Amino acid sequence: MVISYAGGECFKVSQGDLTLAFNPPARGSQLATSKFGADIALVSLDHKDFNGVDSAAFGERQPFVIEGPGEYEVKEVTVRGFGGPTEYDGKQTINTIYSVAVEEMNLCFLGALGSAELPAAAKQELDDIDVLFVPVGEGGVLGHAAAYKLAVGLEPKVVIPMHYEAASLKAFLKEAGAEDTKPIEKLTIKKKDLDGKEAEVVVLQA
Repeated sequence: MVISYAGGECFKVSQGDLTLAFNPPARGSQLATSKFGADIALVSLDHKDFNGVDSAAFGERQPFVIEGPGEYEVKEVTVRGFGGPTEYDGKQTINTIYSVAVEEMNLCFLGALGSAELPAAAKQELDDIDVLFVPVGEGGVLGHAAAYKLAVGLEPKVVIPMHYEAASLKAFLKEAGAEDTKPIEKLTIKKKDLDGKEAEVVVLQA
């Protein structure tokens, strides 16, 4: 599996010929848009910072779009979405947390989560997380301290911070005791690489 970061909450996750896009920004967002073809596009929250599914289409490659709570199975990928209330950009709305099973890997994408209190269904169902994507900035998403506490509680093997500015990332890394972590261009990982890891923080370059 190869994971790369395009800033904000936008990630490209590739496994063989399959590509997933998480929270691609739309035109009009202050976040930089990134255009690449995806088979599946997941949107946590209906806001221009995250709902640019057009940017996940490329040529004849049109993604299957998942935009909210529910259970989905697409191209042998199993997705479960757990919705919960949040406030983003001054508006009360619904954020969806996604649990995604791709071959042997279990991903958990928290989206624009604004509270460390997870939806009840997510609390019950989220377990055995290999890679956790967690927002660590201010401005409508979790702050660094709450983000780290939640991340540790979910017991993932790897934690990838997102939705941050330089100051909030620095504070999150300090909270995690990972100040020496250097950003990498992409994360290439297999299930066997995760043996023995506990909430290891990986920072990806945007």
